[in-house]
Amino acid sequence: MADDPAPHDYRVLATETVYEGRVIRLDKDTVAMPGGGDSVREVVHHPGAVAVVALDDDGFVVLLRQYRHPVGDYLWELPAGLRDADGEPPVETAKRELAEEVRLAADRWSLLTTHYSSPGFCDEQVLVYLAEGLTDVDRPEGFTVEHEELDMTVERLPLADAVQQVFDGRIRNVSAVVGVLAAAQVRATAPRLRDVDAT
Repeated sequence: MADDPAPHDYRVLATETVYEGRVIRLDKDTVAMPGGGDSVREVVHHPGAVAVVALDDDGFVVLLRQYRHPVGDYLWELPAGLRDADGEPPVETAKRELAEEVRLAADRWSLLTTHYSSPGFCDEQVLVYLAEGLTDVDRPEGFTVEHEELDMTVERLPLADAVQQVFDGRIRNVSAVVGVLAAAQVRATAPRLRDVDAT
């Protein structure tokens, strides 16, 4: 391959906050473009999230069916949650979410992937973990099931069946698609995974 040209410095020339909510902030950035001039980019800032591929000893993956208002439908998802607890390491957030949503703990944790959900307009980064050696636990003290979680169902599905559901279009949540396919690859080829504390 030919050498890549020197990258352009995409400097932010101005920022206007359009909206600030409980989870997200929308900024309008004016950005310097290659060849001169500038362009406006709308950017959604998000605290980030974690997702967990919880695989039991029989090779079944834990999936949730949860209603998602923006798409107006129920989606099959992994246990997951926002990185909204100040100072909490991502793997600890993953452990907490696994206990809160599906009442499970795991003996072994690995970092499968790190991805940006939709980098064309949003800075949300999701860390997807593999959790193995599952055991039942109580929900953390003080956690209350509310809103859409009251209507959430939990199922276990053989990993191979979950992979097929990705290709059938039944599993559409991006973290679930990434996590299920990555876990299947781990089982098939045992690639080298990053340290659980990596980002």
